Amino acid sequence: MKQVIAKVHTRMGFFFLLVFLFWLKTLLAYFADFSLGVSSIFQWFIMLINPLATTFLLFGLALYVKKAKIFYPLILLIDIGNTLLLYLNVIYYREFSDFMTINTMLGYSKVDQGLSGSSLALTQPHDLLFWLDIVIVLVLMLMRKIKLDQDYLPKRLGFQVTSLSVLLFGFNLMFAEMSRPQLITRTFDRTYIVKYLGIDAFTVYDGAKTEQTSKMRSSATKSELKSVEKYVHGHYAKPNKKYYGIAKGKNVIVIHLESFQQFLIDDKVEGQTVTPFLNKIYHSNSTYSFSNFFHQVGQGKTSDAENMLETGTFGLPQGSLFAQLGTDQTFQAAPAILKQEQGYTSAVFHGNVASFWNRNNVYKNMGYQYFFSASYYDTSGDKSTGYGLKDKLLFKDSIQYLQHLQQPFYAKYITVSNHFPFDLDKEDSDFKVPDTGNSSVNNYFKTANYLDQSVEELFKFLKKSGLYDNSVIVLYGDHYGISNSANKDLAKTFSQDPNHFSAFGKDPVDNWTDWDDTQLQRVPFMIHVPGVKNGGIQKQYGGEIDVLPTLLHLLGVNSKKYMQFGTDLFSSQHDQVVAFRNQDFITPNYTSISGTIYNNATGQIVTPTGSFKKQMEKDQKKVNKQLSMSDSLNEKNLLRFYTPKGFKPVNSKVYNYADGLNKELTIQKKLGLKSTSMYSKNRDRSLESLYKTDAPEATHSKSSNNRIQITNPDANTDN
Repeated sequence: MKQVIAKVHTRMGFFFLLVFLFWLKTLLAYFADFSLGVSSIFQWFIMLINPLATTFLLFGLALYVKKAKIFYPLILLIDIGNTLLLYLNVIYYREFSDFMTINTMLGYSKVDQGLSGSSLALTQPHDLLFWLDIVIVLVLMLMRKIKLDQDYLPKRLGFQVTSLSVLLFGFNLMFAEMSRPQLITRTFDRTYIVKYLGIDAFTVYDGAKTEQTSKMRSSATKSELKSVEKYVHGHYAKPNKKYYGIAKGKNVIVIHLESFQQFLIDDKVEGQTVTPFLNKIYHSNSTYSFSNFFHQVGQGKTSDAENMLETGTFGLPQGSLFAQLGTDQTFQAAPAILKQEQGYTSAVFHGNVASFWNRNNVYKNMGYQYFFSASYYDTSGDKSTGYGLKDKLLFKDSIQYLQHLQQPFYAKYITVSNHFPFDLDKEDSDFKVPDTGNSSVNNYFKTANYLDQSVEELFKFLKKSGLYDNSVIVLYGDHYGISNSANKDLAKTFSQDPNHFSAFGKDPVDNWTDWDDTQLQRVPFMIHVPGVKNGGIQKQYGGEIDVLPTLLHLLGVNSKKYMQFGTDLFSSQHDQVVAFRNQDFITPNYTSISGTIYNNATGQIVTPTGSFKKQMEKDQKKVNKQLSMSDSLNEKNLLRFYTPKGFKPVNSKVYNYADGLNKELTIQKKLGLKSTSMYSKNRDRSLESLYKTDAPEATHSKSSNNRIQITNPDANTDN
């Protein structure tokens, strides 16, 4: 002990003492306050070492100072500053389940709203430990129990510590990329950066991204919007009079079918129908079902799909628009459009944490009035999968909030149970899975079947409650569930199914090609309109970018004045060239993949010549133009320069997703007899008892505002 104390009296000893104490404080925050979703021993190891590199680097700056009277105050100031950054993130995380960005720190009003009003209530007894070491060190220094080392340090020592910290960070980043490929380039939750690289690295990373975005956006001018505006208006497809306004005034319920691919419709494995209920909806005369509808997501996966459906613009060429730009992005999205055009209330129901994909900020900018995320549900124990509340429980437990929304409403459900790695508890399903040799492929059918049952239970409630007849129900798959690398294993189930065999026209196992991969990018898109009798399967080609103009026209809202890059699927002017995010594309006649052209009728490679070659080149230019125009609009935030006639820009500051139920009840009470909520229409009686589910966890499931955190296992990057 005497030797240890003697070392503390030296500058290097004092340096290592502060580094060690700060490392302990960081781990305290990791374990006691942050929910980082550590799911393996390797991730535990990375999390334990990730504070060291940046702590050595920052504290090591003081080692370049010769004079003791400057060295000690400087290293203590660095310690205090870094502790303050850590502690502010702890307080912020307790309130918002998220980490502080540079924009948050620089925006006084946001910090003031987020921290000063509630910071005292958010403090915990163990918070003392974040500051106790600094107080004790200062007291010991004042009492001269820790003596100041007046000896100069060798000049090379500071450089050596800096070099060591850079080396440590290199190893840290290497390990992080091993566990989480594309960690830096494809960030869809700030939690991942903190888990793998630490708070300091996250702050620097966010600062660099903020500066990059700021430069690009600050240099943007209103004149740059002209080319985008010209393209959008020239690409506009006028509505089909037969369908325009047929759903006007109806509630809109959007059901996001996580990782759900089109091949599941009418599919059978082991003699079982995988999705019997969705099959019925798909073939119903009250449903407009699209059999040639493709997802168009990029690295942003689920967030890209949401962005396209809500805004009619594409995701980014790299990364996620939600995560990278969404905090201060200008949107003209479905919630705001429907509210201003036809008085819709809007809400999202999702059993994961609000910060995932930065939704807690993006939804405000889109004009969503309510966001009922994980903090509104009991997600404890086996009620959740790695990505949030199980679907049957989400639908059931949402009714307590859904019934108080003023009608008409625009409500979106984001399901999660059919998400990689497609795990379910034994009690949740007895569906017999195939044996393909790939457990993810096998279990994909089980979770899809569970999702099918969940949707059926919701539909039964809608009919019992009377909501069904006055609603439009939109169901869509956001992106693939089975990645291309596993498609050959998936094809083993096709070889046993004559429907798939004839569709592919060959042995799908032995003769799999890139064309087959592209065909599997189909996802369901169904618009179910109760009372309609002229529905049926639509053959026209389209993608997620086409959803918003199609839906708006069905609701009687003309999309012409809005900046949207898709076209109405029902319009005679609809563009059937479907662009993928990587500039590949598909048309009704052929598919272009990395410059290779396939005939859709045969799946065979063809060499374009003559008029066909000219058409292919024209379509490729069209795809490139569509993507580049969307990227220009989003990356430069050009919508801030464009306000459609009669549209009021969204003020995100008026939205706060805390205490949503009480806000609903306040509005309901204020409206009195004019309230249009289901609860009011039911003579002020709850409709929750009408919801029936066979979920084994339901008997223990209760609503909660305890801000339970959901971990996000990242063994896969497909979300």
